[in-house]
Amino acid sequence: MHIAPETGSRGRLSPTQCADAAESFVDLIGKRAWANRMGELARITGSGQRSGRALVQHHGVEITLERLRRRGLNRALTPSEIAIATLAADAVRVHRNLNRAGRERFRAAIRAGLVGRATLIAAFHILRTAAMQRERGFEVGFAGFEDDAPFDLLLARNGVEAEIACDVVSAEAGRDVHRGAWVQLVDAVDPDLQTWLADHPGRYLLKMTLPQGLRPDTADETALDGRLAELHARIRVLLTSLNRADHDEAAVLRLDPLMLAAAQADDNGLMSHLRQEFGHQAHLAVTASGKGVFVMAARAGREDEVAIAIRNRMAALAPARLTGSRPGILAMFVEDTDRTEWRHLRDRLELEGETRQFLTFPEARPVVAVTCSSRLEMFGAPAPDAAPDGELRFRNQAHPAAKTPALAPAVLSSV
Repeated sequence: MHIAPETGSRGRLSPTQCADAAESFVDLIGKRAWANRMGELARITGSGQRSGRALVQHHGVEITLERLRRRGLNRALTPSEIAIATLAADAVRVHRNLNRAGRERFRAAIRAGLVGRATLIAAFHILRTAAMQRERGFEVGFAGFEDDAPFDLLLARNGVEAEIACDVVSAEAGRDVHRGAWVQLVDAVDPDLQTWLADHPGRYLLKMTLPQGLRPDTADETALDGRLAELHARIRVLLTSLNRADHDEAAVLRLDPLMLAAAQADDNGLMSHLRQEFGHQAHLAVTASGKGVFVMAARAGREDEVAIAIRNRMAALAPARLTGSRPGILAMFVEDTDRTEWRHLRDRLELEGETRQFLTFPEARPVVAVTCSSRLEMFGAPAPDAAPDGELRFRNQAHPAAKTPALAPAVLSSV
């Protein structure tokens, strides 16, 4: 394959350029396919419930591009909107420079991100990774698209080449209680709480421990629905009975007065105090009705293992996606996380610890470095919420090419 030179500029786009980039991206996909996707998203995100708001966030890239097409010229744009538009412009430019087979594969990859719960994050992660490496002085080829290589990008600098395999891993893989399942439960329970608070004005806290978790079952797609219905029914009984506790091997429920001093504060102030009280792994929800406030706080029966899930994903990825004929880089994008969790994974060195453990595994022999990023880095959030260099990098000191000067900008550890 050939290494495509950088074309165009990645300087800060103007509002007009952002709107043009969004429109050109839609032209690349096809206006009919895009309109169908927007109609689908309108249906699934139209609810004002928590699940609808969560889906708006999940599909934020597509929704932002549509917003830029319609209103991008009439107001100041946010850094995240500019970042998304810049990646959309990159997509159009990359597609134009690929060979015929590469263009077909690239368009297929984009369209795959517009089906069901899929998003454009995977494709945009490849584009952003390529852009960062070009800015570091590498020539970048899209080998996955042009040559159907198992890896995505081929780097070249001063006669040295390296492969990059890009991957998206959901933080949900490391949670026993999934955030998606939690918002479904809260939406189901919320009408009951509204009615109950009307008859029982006051401040309440329902604490739940879920030893068996709350997550989809790959072997039985209906199992989660049944689990949610069962838990919903138990909460209803708790509200209508004189008992204030219910427990078995699946769930421990306890209803108490809410004693936090911030309970009369606004929603944001209360949520902040609840987060401090229950920790970053707790699932929290607040329902208010008149002067009544009802808080639900849930935890799994054990600590989340997000970093371990990422390590396991890397161990499966490296032998499947890297050829071993060149130094390899795993570019991991951690999806379905937030500022608090992402900071915890970094500040507590959980991500670094599990990555460095992976680098001692036999599967890591072709890996010269691992990088990790999230939506915070992709969309230009400032430090310390986002990693200062746009990603976390961990170099594999045992790899023969670890100290090769030509690869240093892509592999030197950032922490």
